[in-house]
Amino acid sequence: MSTGPTHAMSGLTAWATATALAGDSSLGTLSVKGWCVGAVLCAGAALLPDLDHPESTVSSTFGPVTAAGSKLINAISHGIYQVTRTKRDSKRDGGHRGFTHTLVFAILASIITTAIVQTSQSWALPLLMFFFSGLAVRGIMHKWCPRNDALWITGTALLLTYACLKWTDQASADAAACGVAVGIGCIAHYLGDAITEQGCPILWPVPIAFKTWYPVAPPKIMRMRTGGTVEMAVVGPLLTAVAIWMSAVALHNAGALPFLDGIPLIPWA
Repeated sequence: MSTGPTHAMSGLTAWATATALAGDSSLGTLSVKGWCVGAVLCAGAALLPDLDHPESTVSSTFGPVTAAGSKLINAISHGIYQVTRTKRDSKRDGGHRGFTHTLVFAILASIITTAIVQTSQSWALPLLMFFFSGLAVRGIMHKWCPRNDALWITGTALLLTYACLKWTDQASADAAACGVAVGIGCIAHYLGDAITEQGCPILWPVPIAFKTWYPVAPPKIMRMRTGGTVEMAVVGPLLTAVAIWMSAVALHNAGALPFLDGIPLIPWA
């Protein structure tokens, strides 16, 4: 897998790019507050699939709570793999890069998020926002929140949660955009994993080469090693630069950053 910070930044980059280039669609006409909520959800969701790995950094986001949840998700993912694998799929222990690394999971997460945002009036919405805020903090601010600093992460996530709840209009298009943001974040994670050495079973359960868990990936020469020089020195900084650029475009389109008026932010548009 790519590292947590790279995943989180890829989620933010994907959200910023999608909203900046969405034109007059509902995704391209979000309010500034709606865009910010989506950015938090997308950055957090870009780490969500790795909850199937008990040793991943994201699994320690909220201490024993997410650690226990990660073990459960890993076991469920492993069970699904064992039941649906073909003879061509490799034999393996554990459930990492299983069900949570598929488009089926991304769609499911998107639908559940949309349903909670549009219908919740009590505990579900705050819990959802708190959870994704914590993942976003864990990924984006990894330098300031060590692996075992669950208390610091929780406090920061609570502040973000309060802002997200204040800025989420359950009756507007912003609510549906929350589900889209989670789906985009998951897909950004899959693409990040696909360019690593192991690939990613994005298209499960569609059989490819007689495998239901076919690891989608580019040719080996185009793959990178997790945490290696290419990821840390090239991919990470590039994603950060694009995220800042596309975020500026999207926020300007939403009516913020008036000082950018008259500047061709997207030259080819």
